[in-house]
Amino acid sequence: MNAQKVSLHILVLFLLLHSIDSLDTLAPYDTVKDGDVLISQGRKFALGFFSPGNSRSRYLGIWYYGQPERTVVWVANRGKAMNDTSGVLAFDRYGNLEIHGNNGSSPIWSTNVSSTTLNNSTTAQLLDSGNLVLNHDLSKVVIWQSFDHPTDTFLPSMKLGLDWRTGLNWFLTSWKSEDDPALGSYSCRFESTGYPELFLYKDRAPYWRSGPIIEKPHGGDPAMPSNFNFTTTIVMNATEVSLMYSMSIISRYVVHESGSLKQFVWHDEGQQWTEVFSHPKEQCDNYSECGPNGNCGANSADQFDCTCLPGFEPKSPGNWYLRDGSGGCKRRQNASLCQSGEGFVKVKRVKLPDTSTAHVNMSLSLKECEQECLRDCNCTAYSSANETMGEFGCLKWYGDLVDTREFSDLGQDLYVRVDAIDLAHYRKRTTLVKKAMVAVISVSALVLLLLGSLIYCRMLKRKRAERRRVILLLVVPQAQRISTIFQV
Repeated sequence: MNAQKVSLHILVLFLLLHSIDSLDTLAPYDTVKDGDVLISQGRKFALGFFSPGNSRSRYLGIWYYGQPERTVVWVANRGKAMNDTSGVLAFDRYGNLEIHGNNGSSPIWSTNVSSTTLNNSTTAQLLDSGNLVLNHDLSKVVIWQSFDHPTDTFLPSMKLGLDWRTGLNWFLTSWKSEDDPALGSYSCRFESTGYPELFLYKDRAPYWRSGPIIEKPHGGDPAMPSNFNFTTTIVMNATEVSLMYSMSIISRYVVHESGSLKQFVWHDEGQQWTEVFSHPKEQCDNYSECGPNGNCGANSADQFDCTCLPGFEPKSPGNWYLRDGSGGCKRRQNASLCQSGEGFVKVKRVKLPDTSTAHVNMSLSLKECEQECLRDCNCTAYSSANETMGEFGCLKWYGDLVDTREFSDLGQDLYVRVDAIDLAHYRKRTTLVKKAMVAVISVSALVLLLLGSLIYCRMLKRKRAERRRVILLLVVPQAQRISTIFQV
């Protein structure tokens, strides 16, 4: 009997010690020690201590639960590693979550929420979205969440952007290396000025940008399979500017330590991640590859990628000749652009210039946008904010046009201001092109007509020959028979 009681006590103690492995919520007096794991209710994510790559340092992080290899999506103490396995996650007396080491002195990491918003009923819950939330146990009001403090990974239902009320800035920063989750050199931000777009920075310099992001089902990147049901949600109001996405399968974006923004999707059959795309992926993806007022086009290997936008000429012809377009282009000398017969030249299928400096008016049509830009002598170019949804909205640029590039089958039309001389030149060239096209079409039609006539004549000739042959086959035997009769 005593042995049974001892066994029962041992079993209860064992369950108490390991109950954290089956919980998604941390109560005020619970702890997560190194070796314990907090698991979301749907068993999609786990929280615990880990060592990245070949490192022996310990960090508190969140990763996908149940995958063959650990894929970490968030790290708490990314800049303050622990050298042993003594780390403990627990609540302090005010209700903040803290990580302590073996000496139990000042915390290695803390949620650092003002004590006035906390109480002793604060709980922490790991959600199936991968978000760790701190809330009041009774009201369930979220007072802190890991999604407000991203590391290098962008998950569905997370936000990138700015909250003007709280001052929160949601952006991603790469790891220093695959063995070190400390802040790396690359960051990805959803810029809120002008017409919002994603930027990838190397240190503080723009490295790549997405171009304007439109709230619609994804269709801009050929690498994205249509059956993934990818959608974006954009919020632009007085209190918030943000970007969020959703997908029908498990997906994540990562700012990689190599300097790329990558998207991965999970395949259950192969039990592995598949890379959907990586940016930048070619020379023209690099920010301002052809300098101000340059246009980058992916030409063949023996051609220079950079050209100047209409009305502009190379700033440094010598460097341009040596295939260095970084200096960009300047206005053609003696160009007169103010009420002197100027107009606009359409540049087709481009990634619009950097829209973070563009002026936006979503109430104007494309024609009204043209008229406004034409009236303002300082307006360099204009475009529709969203061609794919019926050419609504007006974007206007003032000053240099930066980071424009051509596409073969994507992009939008950009209308660049030129003076009367250039306008006449482009109109003449357009007329000549149209005349050439008409001539080509006419000659082609004539050739097809002649070819068709020749084929018809040959077919007619064949039919006549066939008819004669049939007649001969019928008439000649009959004639021979008559001849034989007369001979008899």
